[in-house]
Amino acid sequence: MKSSARKLKFLHTVFAMERDLIVGGQAVMEGVMMRTPSAYAIACRKSDGEIVTTAESLPKWSDKYKWLSWPVLRGGATLIQSLALGIKALNFSAKIYEDDLNAQKELTKETVLEPEPLLVEGTTNEDFTKAPVQVVNVRTGSGSDGVSEKGKVSQSAGAIGSIVFALGFNILLFIVAPLVLTNLLFIYLGWAEAPFIAAEAGWWETIKPYVWKIKLDSFGTWVSFNLIDGLIRMVFFVIMIFSMSFLKDIRRVFEYHGAEHKTVFTWEKGLDLTPENAHVQRRQHPRCGTSFLMVVMLVAIVLFSVINFEAMWLNLLVRISLMPLVAGLSYEVIRYAAKKESGAIFKFMTMPGLWLQNITTQEPDSEQLEVAIRALDESLKLEPA
Repeated sequence: MKSSARKLKFLHTVFAMERDLIVGGQAVMEGVMMRTPSAYAIACRKSDGEIVTTAESLPKWSDKYKWLSWPVLRGGATLIQSLALGIKALNFSAKIYEDDLNAQKELTKETVLEPEPLLVEGTTNEDFTKAPVQVVNVRTGSGSDGVSEKGKVSQSAGAIGSIVFALGFNILLFIVAPLVLTNLLFIYLGWAEAPFIAAEAGWWETIKPYVWKIKLDSFGTWVSFNLIDGLIRMVFFVIMIFSMSFLKDIRRVFEYHGAEHKTVFTWEKGLDLTPENAHVQRRQHPRCGTSFLMVVMLVAIVLFSVINFEAMWLNLLVRISLMPLVAGLSYEVIRYAAKKESGAIFKFMTMPGLWLQNITTQEPDSEQLEVAIRALDESLKLEPA
């Protein structure tokens, strides 16, 4: 144990000489995933207080493909890798949580008191008890875990269906809905040409012209259109985050999110990675994923301003196609804004994300900070010294 502590202190001393080593992370169920340039680690706390960890080195894509280290392109590569790591971290934490929950249920079963013996009717002699009866469900074909093979297949299909539904829901909520609402708003205010609707038109013929075409008369109006479209998108995002913050389990994740940020700040300031040093750090970090998403929306407003198609489906198609470029540019903004020498414009672009982090991060306790620090320690162990 002492040798492990000495090794960690040595690693902290070595890496303290090069604080440009960028670290980041993600909150998961009862834990934190921390990522360094060459590795990542996940730490989760079980109900008995034990911290379970896993760690792995990361492939250096930019070493094999030099073009992936170019500005803007590196943002796309980092985003893809981060999404993959995020899914892996969530799956790991979910498994730990589920196993821990099952273990608690088994423990509860073992501690249940034995029932009083059930006697045969008409006697008080304890030697004459009813024989125990085992009930077998012959229809389900369940395994030892109570879940049938068909049930497991159904669960997997349900998970895939949930992912597809979530993707479709996000496209509808953050791309389609703002675009359609903005078009309806402009028509209502008289800033866009109202479509001609025949008197005998049915419900579909009445709705279609409003959502199928965008008729604006000048480039300036298009700039205003894209600005309103972006603002509606941001309002939807803030409302969604604010609503989620009232859920108990999500608020718990937000506390671990705060622990992750405080730990990163502790590292970046060259302090010893202890809960005491981490407690006094800020919760709001400019490189947070929340800030990234807000910057994505701001960059999208600027970039989408050059899009000028009358057909609604073309506007949607181009917006979706440009998202990798938007993500790459946003990554560069976030990366530069985190530096001390960054200008006021970059600071301003990340400010909305920092405000929103007052919701997406909550004050952690010492145990949560300990988990975040453990994850960073395990990740640093795999960094080449």
